[in-house]
Amino acid sequence: MSKVRVAIDATGGDFGCAPIVEGAAQALEVADFEAILVGERGGILERLPTKFHNRVRIVDASDVIAMSDQATDALKRKESAIYKAVDLVAKKEADAVVSAGHSGATMSLATLKIGRLKGVSRPAIATLMPTSVAGKHTLVLDVGANVDSEPKHLFQSAIMGHAYAAKLLGIADPKVALLANGEEDGKGDKLVKDSFSLLKAARSKGFNFAGNAEGGDIFNGHFDVIVCDGFVGNALLKTSEGLAKAIVDAIKQNVKKSPLAVLGYLLMRPSLKALKKTMDYDEYGGAPLVGVNGSAIISHGKSTPKAIKNACLNAISYIESDVNALILSNLDKFSPKGDA
Repeated sequence: MSKVRVAIDATGGDFGCAPIVEGAAQALEVADFEAILVGERGGILERLPTKFHNRVRIVDASDVIAMSDQATDALKRKESAIYKAVDLVAKKEADAVVSAGHSGATMSLATLKIGRLKGVSRPAIATLMPTSVAGKHTLVLDVGANVDSEPKHLFQSAIMGHAYAAKLLGIADPKVALLANGEEDGKGDKLVKDSFSLLKAARSKGFNFAGNAEGGDIFNGHFDVIVCDGFVGNALLKTSEGLAKAIVDAIKQNVKKSPLAVLGYLLMRPSLKALKKTMDYDEYGGAPLVGVNGSAIISHGKSTPKAIKNACLNAISYIESDVNALILSNLDKFSPKGDA
């Protein structure tokens, strides 16, 4: 198999090109792939170690889409780094795109220029959530791509999430659930109930739909994949991030109150470090936009070099796993007649 080609938006993050270029270099240290850095050539070369110059292609881009800009503007900003990076995938000059820039622009451009897989109405953003089971995560989607979903979108997210968990996480026949306000059949609003009916029909064809999940099931490891509307998923993601920070801050504040608390903290420190690692965004690097005809990894604007490195490695794994072929196959197999 030829080298995977990853187009990297080198200017879109909150801290300019420095952490992006460093992260790409760290990825090149551990993986044999072609990195295509898109941005201001001088700034990239200034920060790129000389030993990688022959392994990196640079595409000049003079424009940067700011976080305050409208996502719809991205289609008109053809000199922007994110436009050019996505365009490389659209033109088959790259296999995947990684961006820590404007997430809405990345989603819009990837969907419209790279295009959707056949049978996918709307791509979805997937993310891994930590669980209480050692070494296990729950894949949750959608966490923000679609904030006004229809039942077919949740159904397709379930198919895509199942394929991702099978190919990228190595889970044999992942167990998929639908997020609801109770585990019993019949729970949820109209969207959830109608989505349940579609997934129940797919279960009769062999799809591993396990029914409804409650919010707590995201963190207990009972399911491999949990599907929800993008509005709900994004609120869930931001709430989880906020809660994790609040817990860490509370521990730090309470530790200062007594010598015994300090001792307890020191004794627990190895466990706390292990816990922090499972919740550390840098370990995952970015969230894949599943359902596009290629690979698009959306990274946080505040991404560190480590996060960018892992985003590049995730993009490579996505392409090498051929997950899109499984998505297409399963959409054809499990979709209601006439929808595939």
